[in-house]
Amino acid sequence: MSTAIADDPITLAVIQSSLQQVCDEMDLSFSRAAFSPIIAEANDRSDGIYAADNGELIAQGALGLPVFVGTMQFSTRVLIEMIASGAVAAPQPGDIYIVNDPYLGGTHLMDVRFAMPYYVDGEIFCWLSNTGHWPDIGGAVPGGFSANATAVEQEGLRIPPVKLFKRGVLDSEIYSIICSNVRVADQRIGDVKAQSAALLVGQERLDQLVERYGAAGLKAAIEELRRRASTQMRHRIEEIDDGTYSGSAIVDSDGVVDEPLTIQVNICKRQGELHIDFDGTSAPCAGPMNSVLATTQSSVYLAMRHIFPDVPINAGAFEPLHIKDPEGTFLYAKYPRPVSGCAAEVSQRIAEAVFAALVPALPHRVSAAPAGTSGNFALGGFDPERERSFVMYQLSGGGYGGNHDHDGLTNGCSTIGISKSPPVEVMEQYFPVLYREYSLREGSGGAGEYRGGFGIKYSIELRRGEATASFVMDHGRVGPQGVLGGMDGMPNTVTVWRDGEAYIPRHLSKDQGISIKAGDRVEVCTPGGGGFGNPADRPLSKIQSDLENSYYTEQQIKDSYGVDLP
Repeated sequence: MSTAIADDPITLAVIQSSLQQVCDEMDLSFSRAAFSPIIAEANDRSDGIYAADNGELIAQGALGLPVFVGTMQFSTRVLIEMIASGAVAAPQPGDIYIVNDPYLGGTHLMDVRFAMPYYVDGEIFCWLSNTGHWPDIGGAVPGGFSANATAVEQEGLRIPPVKLFKRGVLDSEIYSIICSNVRVADQRIGDVKAQSAALLVGQERLDQLVERYGAAGLKAAIEELRRRASTQMRHRIEEIDDGTYSGSAIVDSDGVVDEPLTIQVNICKRQGELHIDFDGTSAPCAGPMNSVLATTQSSVYLAMRHIFPDVPINAGAFEPLHIKDPEGTFLYAKYPRPVSGCAAEVSQRIAEAVFAALVPALPHRVSAAPAGTSGNFALGGFDPERERSFVMYQLSGGGYGGNHDHDGLTNGCSTIGISKSPPVEVMEQYFPVLYREYSLREGSGGAGEYRGGFGIKYSIELRRGEATASFVMDHGRVGPQGVLGGMDGMPNTVTVWRDGEAYIPRHLSKDQGISIKAGDRVEVCTPGGGGFGNPADRPLSKIQSDLENSYYTEQQIKDSYGVDLP
């Protein structure tokens, strides 16, 4: 029976789609039950299925953040290893572990991971795991994005792998410890129950698959799907000529030392595989823009996922990618290096460097650089009308880079995921803020034969009380890279208006603890995407259309394309 399934392409396709559907249902359940807008509205979460013996990825839904493809694989593997060594208590049916330690296969502290063993006939068949971005995890500033942190303890509560649920029952003592160290703790129970319930949905759906195909048949299909994904990735890699390709990207600063950090990536293609190193990358930094190893490797995976989107998502797709550990660089953070910017910002700079390296080899597949920042903005304070504290977290979209046959997407989500900005109406209902503006940022896309997409501009006013604002963003020093003659997109800008006076952070895209009061406002302009190809090759009709749509001014058209339009 199991061999027959592995040899039947139709049944394999059904099982592959079914496994992804399990993850999709977990994602939807998580979002619909969560309390926090960042999960419920912005979908900053992901669910997946992982191998019982080594934690390798079996399936992840189309609705989950791509950056978590690798990190949950690593964190599940670490959990399995710690259980085997006796460092973590062995599981029982109904147990759910919680962990957010970035050095144990994670990202930043706000990304909290749950893992639950799935049993068949008393044996662990696989692991179900998910990650949700909690709006606060304690630390020096509301929201956890401490732009000036010099140690991870300043960023919030670090949780090792422990059982939050034991045989299906919430451990009230561990939960109370967590709630005693985070802001707006009364709202966490909604997210905790949503996150655990999503795993139970996955358990129920897997029960149905096991009943239909049998445990042995399902296991054989999973192994065959892995083998085929590896073969398909190798086939795609053969589109690249043998040789070494290099690219780079910069991080504005680490939030402490006002100097840029360089990411250098070198990709050697040979015999259907890619060998990737980061030799030449900047050393570990003082501030929170260090990246843990799991996030660094996952960033490469998601970049390749962007380039070859048709390759199925499972561990087999990663087999032909050999990534050298970037020891001695800021892409291999070890305790106690701060890491709050690693998942949302540094990961996107890594992907940008990979794109820059491979666009000469795959110009028909690789775009110019996207906005490449999640635009992390946190506002925390006290609402006197409702007599309660609040923590608001906002992420935002930007322009995608131009491609070989089309202009870049406007206001696209970040490179690392599918998260979207929460609806303005929801944010105004939850928090004491008023959106004075939320609009297209005209002119921000880099010029090219195919121009970059446009970022957005938003302005948020505090309506009542007092609050502190914090930012961990990027691309404030230079805009997203244009390629093959295309121009860079506009960089990110942040301005805080207090008593009518403009305050611009010294690090441009990073700052923390900025005090504001009712009537003050925060204005953010997100980057546009880079241009693709020589601007001189853009058809005049498209340039005319851009002007008529007010995407660019006449002067911008003249400066970028060298033409005067009536």
